[in-house]
Amino acid sequence: MPEVMIQLPKFIAAQYPFTRRMVDTTHGRVHVATQGNPEHVTALMLHGNPTWSFLWRKVISGLETSDVYCVAPDLLGFGLSDKPRNLGFHTLAIHIETITEVVQALGLSHVILVGQDWGGPILTGVAANLPERILGAVFGNTAVVLPNTPKLTAFHRLGNLPVVSNLLFQLFAFPLPYLNRVQGDRWSITGKVRLAYFWPFRHIVDRAGPLGLTRMVPGHADHPSLPALRRGQTWLESYLGPVHLVWGKNDPILGNALKRHKLKLPNAYVTETSAGHFLQEEVPFDMVNAVRDVLVRAK
Repeated sequence: MPEVMIQLPKFIAAQYPFTRRMVDTTHGRVHVATQGNPEHVTALMLHGNPTWSFLWRKVISGLETSDVYCVAPDLLGFGLSDKPRNLGFHTLAIHIETITEVVQALGLSHVILVGQDWGGPILTGVAANLPERILGAVFGNTAVVLPNTPKLTAFHRLGNLPVVSNLLFQLFAFPLPYLNRVQGDRWSITGKVRLAYFWPFRHIVDRAGPLGLTRMVPGHADHPSLPALRRGQTWLESYLGPVHLVWGKNDPILGNALKRHKLKLPNAYVTETSAGHFLQEEVPFDMVNAVRDVLVRAK
């Protein structure tokens, strides 16, 4: 499989020293960053909105001396993956199908799921497709357990406003300039780190992904994401392997969601932190330790 030919700016490459490749899927080419021995257990790390595999760089580096093969794809529409320009492309079913194909194409057969934000529900969907390949799971600030009633946050309501949302997300690259606002430590996403998250969306025509994923969040009982979300949750609630939740309690979007996850996943280990939404930037070693914990318990 050929190496990725995209030239990264030096300020990103210096922080992101991983092997990179492209994987062909039904819906487009997926960029994947890897580190480690493919013969080891895989930690499949999946980001959400509006980030990319760069988000996992500290976690991947922290696992360098562990017997773990780190695999971090970029969702279609994000990072260095292909970027479909049609907002309607972004459905939960398509993203689950795409990452399922990546797992199959790379021959990943002993997998620990590691997901944050939309990465969580997409990975539980993958697990429901390929249950025999899953050894354990680590989830942080995500929604793999649904609330009793679909309800949008102010951010997600904004993403559903006609015309206004298209202008904000596609013309002004919202919410990329404001990622630090959902952090416990606002200095955790500034300077070159902030620029690294913006870089894949430097062209206006490539900005459909963040708005598409925002609209994937269900706000009513007939939302098309709900069947796949319920299927993933059903898999997770019946899963008997090790699960570890790592949560940033200072996340204004999903901080309070930990309560329902603990209720529905009573056997999960839980690490609560003072981080915000993108906890990989603030407490990467809590994520590293959770992966190591699941690896030990899976054996």
